[in-house]
Amino acid sequence: MSVLRTEDSEFKESDVQLTRRTSSTPATTSVHVTALDGLVNVNSLFTVAVFVGLSLTSPGQRSLENNSSCDAGPDVVRNLLVFEVVSFSFFLFSSLIAQGLKLAINLLNSKDVDEAFRAHINARVLRLGMLGSAVGSVMGCLFLLLSMVNVIQIRLGMLSCGSSAAVRSVVALLTLVCTALAVYISTIFYAFTH
Repeated sequence: MSVLRTEDSEFKESDVQLTRRTSSTPATTSVHVTALDGLVNVNSLFTVAVFVGLSLTSPGQRSLENNSSCDAGPDVVRNLLVFEVVSFSFFLFSSLIAQGLKLAINLLNSKDVDEAFRAHINARVLRLGMLGSAVGSVMGCLFLLLSMVNVIQIRLGMLSCGSSAAVRSVVALLTLVCTALAVYISTIFYAFTH
């Protein structure tokens, strides 16, 4: 019976040492991989929005206002295309960084299959990569927001004409997206400072 207790206590002791070693390295958890997966998935959804915005506009398109002076000119369509391309570039930048970090974590993992999410990666590199990816997503959202304002102007009429539908749509878009971005940035800031 004492042999069992000795073996049992040795087993528990080794479990505690393994747990301490694993939990003492913050860069070795599956939380990072899950966060990176989420970021890539959200960026994919935003990328679809970019292409939807591009498909809904064409040069010379008339707005839904009955006044032809409220129709968007070629400069608005040009700005829309520029903002969509820049937005897509930021989302692609963010997703590629996140995918690269995920790849590094998976390639550096231990040879034990059960420890697939316990890779030892430089914590500073991981934090910088995740921060770069988050900044890319925020910048992509800002340019997507600007492009959606241009889509609204093309479809509902220029804001300078005072189109009530366009103004209400832009105000709702700005309010909701800016609030969401403020929460997202605050969460990132909190996560990196604690």
